[in-house]
Amino acid sequence: MAASATRPPLPRWAAFLIIAAAVVLLVATPFLPNYYIRVVNGLLIYILLGIGLNIVIGYAGLLDLGFVAFYAVGAYTYGLLASGQFDIHLPLLLILPIAAFMGAIVGILLGLPVLRLRGDYLAIVTLGFGEIIRIVMNNMDWLTNGPQGIARLDRADILGIPVAKPSEIFFLLVFTVVLTAIIVWRMEKSILGKAWAAIREDQDAARGVGINTTNAKLAAFATSATIGSIAGVIFAASQRFVSPESFTLQESVLIVLLIVVGGIGNILGIVAGATILIILPEVLREFAEWRILFLGLLMVVLIIIRPGGLVPRGFGPEKLFGALFRR
Repeated sequence: MAASATRPPLPRWAAFLIIAAAVVLLVATPFLPNYYIRVVNGLLIYILLGIGLNIVIGYAGLLDLGFVAFYAVGAYTYGLLASGQFDIHLPLLLILPIAAFMGAIVGILLGLPVLRLRGDYLAIVTLGFGEIIRIVMNNMDWLTNGPQGIARLDRADILGIPVAKPSEIFFLLVFTVVLTAIIVWRMEKSILGKAWAAIREDQDAARGVGINTTNAKLAAFATSATIGSIAGVIFAASQRFVSPESFTLQESVLIVLLIVVGGIGNILGIVAGATILIILPEVLREFAEWRILFLGLLMVVLIIIRPGGLVPRGFGPEKLFGALFRR
């Protein structure tokens, strides 16, 4: 607390540069070649996934290594309800709430058996859960078409407006990420968010002061899973193909890493972490033999220099905009 109290405020010029860079990126991206738009779309999907997982890890302090399972649930929900697999062709606006509901149910089903687990034990169980979901989707040929996946998914549209090209997916992702970030940020400041923070700091003490830790944990898992499923729907709609190979343990670890590198419990930190871990490998694509080594070394240096992440937990969106308009 003392360190955060003595930390100097962000200069106005720095806040202006950060916000200006974000605005320029949003305005310029639709006019870029499709390759660059797809890279930015991938970045936005990982930011959305990071926001979802951050609820469990950053707010509630529960280490979840199986988050990719909820991502897969959303993607396969779209794949099954908007393809020729069972000749079902529902619109995107109807699939989104269905996938969100399915994700919440799966999140609660995961949360119920692990309510008493903490730390490493919780991480192992959630890791196994994520692998179970992937293996089930890989082996249920009659439902998911097995390792071949489901191809030729329907072109998405919203009220007759097509959402299939990379630039159209970009606008959908920007709207979804901004709306989700605002909702999650407000949840962090709510009574439920305070309960999550209490559980993160000391679960026994939180229970002792009357917090229903069971309901709070289940709410964290359900909310996190809902966001992960929505991200999966948009991913499937943009790729028009889903297969188990897209939902490996490596994906879960990557989402955890972007939260740790950027700053646990901080939406701005998620953006910073995702930008480094998603954009940097693309920038170094010409150095394919060395880019993973360079990225690994960079992560080691960042963790040593900034063990709390690039963005401190206390530096949220209100601090960023407050620095810009501070007199």
